Amino acid sequence: MKKLGLLFILAVFIACNKEKAPETIHLFNGTDLSGWHADVPDADNNSNIEKSFVVRDSLLVSMGDPRGHLITDSVYQNYRLEVEYRFAGEPGNCGVLVHASTPRALYDMFPKSLEVQMQHGDAGDFWCIVEDIEVPDMVVRRGPKEEWGITEGKKRRIMNLTDDSEKPLGEWNNMLIECVADTIKVWVNDDLVNYGYNCTVTKGQIAVQAEGAEVEFKKIDLAPILKTTPID
Repeated sequence: MKKLGLLFILAVFIACNKEKAPETIHLFNGTDLSGWHADVPDADNNSNIEKSFVVRDSLLVSMGDPRGHLITDSVYQNYRLEVEYRFAGEPGNCGVLVHASTPRALYDMFPKSLEVQMQHGDAGDFWCIVEDIEVPDMVVRRGPKEEWGITEGKKRRIMNLTDDSEKPLGEWNNMLIECVADTIKVWVNDDLVNYGYNCTVTKGQIAVQAEGAEVEFKKIDLAPILKTTPID
C-alpha cells in the first residue's frame, strides 16, 4: 500500500509539473481591433480619411484603400498562424506579413518583413520585403540569380508550389503559416504551397494589408510553438 501511495504522489507531481501547451492567441477578437495599430501613409496629413481596416458583422475587413497595413502591437516568434479569409467582392491583392519590423521600409509603404501572398490566384507566394528567404529550385521560382534582391526594383517574388489550392471566389480560404526558427511553411486549404529556410529574420510583428481589394477575415489565430515540432 505504501508503494502504491508513493506512486500516486509521484504521478500527481509529474502531472502538476508537466509543461502545459501554450494557449491559442486570438489576434482578432471578433469585436474590435484591440492589439493592433494601423499604418496608413495617406492618413498622416488627413485625420478624416476613410478607415482602411474596420470590424463589420464580427469580421475584420481590409477595405483595400487607403493602402497600408494593420500591424500587431506585439512581437511573435515560433508559432503557427491560422487565417481564414475571402475576397468580399472583386478578387484582388492582399497579404499576411510575418516577422515585420521597421515601418515603411519599402516604397515608403511596406514594413520590413516577409510577405505571404494572398492575391487571388497566387496565394502562398513569398515576397521579400527588405528581408530574404531561400527555397528549393530558387532560379525556377525566382528568376535569374543576378536579379534577386530585397529592395525596390529587384526580383522579390518567390512563386508558390501550386496553382489550384484556393477556393472559388466567395468561399472561405484557410491559410496556415508555420514559423519555426528560420523556416517558414505555408498551407492553403491543407495543401503545402510554400516552404522556405535560412530566413534572415526569426521574429517580429504580424500584419495584414490593405492593397486595393476588400478582404474579409473571420479568424486570425496564433498558436505558440514551445519546441521545434514542425508539421510534416
